[in-house]
Amino acid sequence: MAMYWDPFRELDRLAAGMLDSRQGPRVMPIDLHRDGDHYVLSADLPGVDPGSIGVDVDGQLLTIRAERTLRSDSDVQWLAHERPSGSFLRQLTLGDGLDTAAISAHYDNGVLSVVIPVSERAKPRKVEVQSAPNSEREISASSS
Repeated sequence: MAMYWDPFRELDRLAAGMLDSRQGPRVMPIDLHRDGDHYVLSADLPGVDPGSIGVDVDGQLLTIRAERTLRSDSDVQWLAHERPSGSFLRQLTLGDGLDTAAISAHYDNGVLSVVIPVSERAKPRKVEVQSAPNSEREISASSS
């Protein structure tokens, strides 16, 4: 099997190997966007067992954990082994104005989606402008 060798990719792989200890958790790439009255966080977790994924909220801290196990067949001879295995961890501090009790998550095709709704009190609203009663206007006009 022929493989294309990219020196920059190899340098990135070596640097990541030196900076990332095998015992520590790996960082998962995420996208975050607002869609109407909720935020959607998408985390790439391909090959992760859905049962190993944990999403926790503690106050304003959102924690996502996952585990990808390494294939452990002793008779396998690896030709390339670039996909990391082990623990994955991502923590985000949530701002005020979010409904942390209504956060939901689902995992589909290797992507974890976490939906974070905006609380009712933080949503934009229209404020009605009240006018003064006529009697107050008449008093103000006659006193001048």
